[in-house]
Amino acid sequence: MLNQESLVDIHVLHQQGHSIRAISRKLGIARNTVRNYLRDIARTPVYGPRQERPSKLDPFKSYIRERIEAAKPHWIPGTVLCREIETMGYDGKEGIVKIYIRQFKPKTEEDVIRFETPPGQQMQVDFTTIKRGRYKLKAFVATLGFCRATYVRFSTH
Repeated sequence: MLNQESLVDIHVLHQQGHSIRAISRKLGIARNTVRNYLRDIARTPVYGPRQERPSKLDPFKSYIRERIEAAKPHWIPGTVLCREIETMGYDGKEGIVKIYIRQFKPKTEEDVIRFETPPGQQMQVDFTTIKRGRYKLKAFVATLGFCRATYVRFSTH
């Protein structure tokens, strides 16, 4: 496929004095293609939309959806589903099945475990070095476990 960049290259090389044969050899396109685009300067390549091709998985999608619905709230791995439909005549790859079933997998939100302590029992302390510009800046950061209050102290030493 000829893109806009190749079209510009054709015209630039022609203006630099290269022959049509040299341009076609350099860009790896046919001489007639180079000739056509040099004749009509305003012409740009136009490509139509591609046709949708049927997937190898299409005949088995309804079966996969039924199996996933029947197994809820549990989850069936893609390898198992792939083995099942291979016995029914599927000859595609396992990755296609896994990509397809990903849309049906329920999103699991991770539980947030909050670590709570009584007042005055815990403080988290961190030291860090900030390297910006010419000098290194060191920071001391202390956070109280109970109220999450933060204390920061900067130093150049």
